[in-house]
Amino acid sequence: MNQNKRVAVVTGGSSGIGKATASALLQRGCAVYELSRRDNPPPGVRHLTADITDEEQVKAAIGEIMSREGHIDILINNAGYGISGAAELTASADAHAQLELNLFGMDNVTRAVLPSMRKQKSGRIVCVSSIAGILPIPFQLWYSVSKSAVAAYVLALQNEVRPYGVTVCAALPGDIATGFTDAREKNDCDHSDYSARVRRSVAVMEQDERSGMSPEKAGAFIAGLALKKRSRPLNAIGFSYKAVAAMTKLLPRRLSNYIVGKIYAK
Repeated sequence: MNQNKRVAVVTGGSSGIGKATASALLQRGCAVYELSRRDNPPPGVRHLTADITDEEQVKAAIGEIMSREGHIDILINNAGYGISGAAELTASADAHAQLELNLFGMDNVTRAVLPSMRKQKSGRIVCVSSIAGILPIPFQLWYSVSKSAVAAYVLALQNEVRPYGVTVCAALPGDIATGFTDAREKNDCDHSDYSARVRRSVAVMEQDERSGMSPEKAGAFIAGLALKKRSRPLNAIGFSYKAVAAMTKLLPRRLSNYIVGKIYAK
């Protein structure tokens, strides 16, 4: 047990942004644990196997960290995935699974760490939302809904836990060049009125993602956010996405949504 080191927990830390964030926190002097189903942490980061949609597995993993370290100072809620396809043709089970991991899994981990953070009168929680959470993308409807819900969760939770010394914020990445692109569950809606439009939309998304920001740059940003005492509640990553976030505030919603439609729903 080392009371001098900040202890950080990263969900989905075995790949992509989560892995890069875990590495960045380790480099900045934190003791870092990553929770995921795959045992593939960066060197120096300690892995605990947990499916965050399983509340009991989450409680056991957080309990194990507390028994080893005695405190948790930082939580990065990063675990998530995406689905694409027309909303009309997305199975209810697929939509529920999207929310189960991206939203309710995040909540499982947050609720598991909050008692100890409240007791110690300090803690920092960073939830990974998305630019799609403030500017929803057609044919990624359920992913956008899940990330919009994350942003709302952060804003509400921030006020609930402020009196206990716990601060909460969200990071909003845009296009990041990670395995997220290949892991997306795609429904091409073949033999439907939507099929050609869905394929065009997903092709645009994937081209943008593959040429997007490196996970290391995004991870460094999120680690820096986690190590601050306070920040804006919603934090876009990168200059271009800060501009997009500003656009959603300045432009009439009808116009900003029309622009998104012209890009992703032709």
